[in-house]
Amino acid sequence: MKQQNNFNSGEEHEHVVQSQTTQNTVQEFSDVEQLLRHDAARTSPPGSIAERLQKSSAGLQKPPRSLWQRLFGE
Repeated sequence: MKQQNNFNSGEEHEHVVQSQTTQNTVQEFSDVEQLLRHDAARTSPPGSIAERLQKSSAGLQKPPRSLWQRLFGE
């Protein structure tokens, strides 16, 4: 009978560990932008894609300052 109790307690322990890991990963976001920022902060692109993005964005110019930035000197 002790073997059955040990087996059941092991199953319960696994269940508790699994439920704790799923509870820690659940988050709510108020809008899509927050979700994308959170995901971008935690996920990095593969090396080959990162290199291609750097090469393609190297020739891009900085966007012009907006009217408000020019008027208020920001």
